[in-house]
Amino acid sequence: MNAPLDLADVAGFAGMACILGAYAYQTASARANPFLQHGTNLVGAILLTLSLLVHTNLASLVLEGFWAAIALFGLGKALLVKPSPLPGRGLGEGNVVSCSPPSPNLPPEGERES
Repeated sequence: MNAPLDLADVAGFAGMACILGAYAYQTASARANPFLQHGTNLVGAILLTLSLLVHTNLASLVLEGFWAAIALFGLGKALLVKPSPLPGRGLGEGNVVSCSPPSPNLPPEGERES
């Protein structure tokens, strides 16, 4: 039988669109904005969870819990990235400052052989 879509189904389809859109964005983008990517994944997981609370499927509900946790981890990690002073290289573009000292076995920059 063809039952009409209820609000839970609409939320589930919107969540699915969010997650697929975030995945497509990550795949197509050379430097995806982590706040946009993980934020969209988190919204998608929340919407799908709301749908699954009405139309319960335990395996999918657990999957959405992990999906949301990974999105929160990604958002937290993006918050810890320091912005770069270089133009065009802002937050979320892999600009992590290294705290490691230079190797003592390497000569200074100007004295290295080519």
